[in-house]
Amino acid sequence: MNMANSLFYAFLAFMVVMYFTPGPNNIMLLASGLTYGFRRTIPHIAGIVIGFAFMVGAVGLGLGTVFLAYPILQTILKYAGAAYLIYLAAVIAFSGPAKPGEGDGRGPMTFWGAAMFQWINAKGWVIVIGTITAYAAIAQFPINIAIQTLISLLVGTVSTVVWAFFGTALRPVLTSDRLVRAFNILMAILLLASLYPVFMDA
Repeated sequence: MNMANSLFYAFLAFMVVMYFTPGPNNIMLLASGLTYGFRRTIPHIAGIVIGFAFMVGAVGLGLGTVFLAYPILQTILKYAGAAYLIYLAAVIAFSGPAKPGEGDGRGPMTFWGAAMFQWINAKGWVIVIGTITAYAAIAQFPINIAIQTLISLLVGTVSTVVWAFFGTALRPVLTSDRLVRAFNILMAILLLASLYPVFMDA
């Protein structure tokens, strides 16, 4: 019981660190909060939280064995994710502040777009693999998967809301189009920098 408790708290700490530290999801939420505001970013938040929790559950319940059997799938996902992140970085870099009452040709990321992005998010796979392999002994299978999925939902909700709120809080500070564009370019550069581990692994 003590061992299980220790492992649970270690897993909780792991999830907090992984979720709250900068990565593709958090950088995009920060930029979206600034550009579109918190309310319009809610579908993006929900897509990340639910999409990632679903991925934890699906991989934990057996989908991970498919990737172990066919390593080429991991490579395909890795480079597809890198290509999509480059595209997203370009979109963010060229985004200006959304004007009230004006349509936006691109708009914030949708629920389904954010949910599907989790499957090609390199940092997301690091978290999932760590979750399933290192912390499987929290409880007997499949209760351990349920615990890990629930923690992912809870920590993910808090983290994504905080990052989106942070971006929204910058709106009164970054009041000019030029400042918003400069900030978005910085976010795009950070998003591209998050690809460094992907290419170092190649």
